[in-house]
Amino acid sequence: MHDIIEQLQQLNQPVPVPLELPEFDDIVDVEEQLLLPLPADLKEYLLEVSNVIVGSLEPVTAVDPHSHTYLPEVAAYAWSIGLPRYLVPICQLGDSFYCMDEEGLVYFWEDGRMDEDDYWESFWHWAEEVWLPS
Repeated sequence: MHDIIEQLQQLNQPVPVPLELPEFDDIVDVEEQLLLPLPADLKEYLLEVSNVIVGSLEPVTAVDPHSHTYLPEVAAYAWSIGLPRYLVPICQLGDSFYCMDEEGLVYFWEDGRMDEDDYWESFWHWAEEVWLPS
């Protein structure tokens, strides 16, 4: 996990207006809005590297409520189009989502379904195999 965090930080693409990292209170606020606790890996990502821009994927963020990656807004949309309420979206691709369950497993949800036999063990496995190569 620390290796992946280092890789993400090294590959961070400079942008005119950099993203901010959330404080712990921001994470609590997001959890209160979602009415769900966030998996530990997702919290760690949000606190440590949710300010990086790497590749073509844009994982969720927890600071700017006006951002298209703001987790409560992404979740509200995902749930409104059928993503099961127990899943937390971590990255949106149109009307498809990478999402996490309460155990921290990451799935790809598309066209109203997901293959429960095809998943990543953690947010960090997903980041290494999907986000970094994007």
